[in-house]
Amino acid sequence: MTTATPTVAVGTQKADVPRTTAGRVRKRLNSRTATVVSILIAVLWTIPTFGLLISSLRPEDEIKTTGWWTAFSNPQFTLENYQEVLFGRSASSGQLASYFINSLAITVPSVLFPLAFAALAAYALAWIKFRGRDWLYIAIFALQIVPLQMALVPLLKFFSTGVTLGGVTLMPAWDLVDEQKFAQVWFAHTCFALPFAVFLLHNFISQLPGDLMEAARVDGATHPKIFRTIVLPLITPALAAFGIFQFLWVWNDLLVALIFAGGGNETAPLTVRLAEMAGTRGSEWQRLTAGAFVSIVVPLIVFLSLQRYFVRGLLAGSVKG
Repeated sequence: MTTATPTVAVGTQKADVPRTTAGRVRKRLNSRTATVVSILIAVLWTIPTFGLLISSLRPEDEIKTTGWWTAFSNPQFTLENYQEVLFGRSASSGQLASYFINSLAITVPSVLFPLAFAALAAYALAWIKFRGRDWLYIAIFALQIVPLQMALVPLLKFFSTGVTLGGVTLMPAWDLVDEQKFAQVWFAHTCFALPFAVFLLHNFISQLPGDLMEAARVDGATHPKIFRTIVLPLITPALAAFGIFQFLWVWNDLLVALIFAGGGNETAPLTVRLAEMAGTRGSEWQRLTAGAFVSIVVPLIVFLSLQRYFVRGLLAGSVKG
């Protein structure tokens, strides 16, 4: 008695069965259920921001007596809240216009400086061979676990007293006043951002094709030219990804700016003034909602304008080929 054994053609496989775990996960994430869940999460996440926008446009008496959702049945909108919180003459109005400029003056250099330094350092650690390179990279990676709060006092002492070794002053105190204190904030944010920036950009740059670098060297290109003409265009997504992270971090920062820039009108950012408004004018909801939405407009614009680079930067290096 013979039993028939099923035969399977060599090289055939069901097209709808992923071969790897990553393929199965990718298929599930692309399913209709995952899409519906993603849309639902996005809607729920956006509702508070939408409610904040509606509240900032409603008159004071409406905000204090009814919820923001009632605006659809009884629409009453005004721009007076923004006019008052940005350009009001009274001290309690907010006067956020000058603080808004201070936030821009703090944030833009605090993003550009670590981007420039980290890109150069990441290229050197990835493609320039020198003694101790691996240990230096490990040290930079380890700096990411150092809490920011532990460095505030030593850094503040560095600014106020300088550096002295054996009675010899290696660097005098900075002694900065008014708008000059912006330099202290730039320096602090750059130091705190460099470890993560170098780590992120190094992972990206080190995966660039070695044949491309070798061909450039054969053609006589030096390291500065390779970095400028080859590496920089290829790492744009990674630069954008870190730039968004750093921008959001610096723009929303309160601790570093308050310590190194002070709370004066000349240097204090939006976050400092919003904290003061919440503490002293907590009942003025129309001003708080308008001020809060003013503070999130710029980060929203930055994120939406660089979103495609942000996604590409996050996925860079995750797969090969």
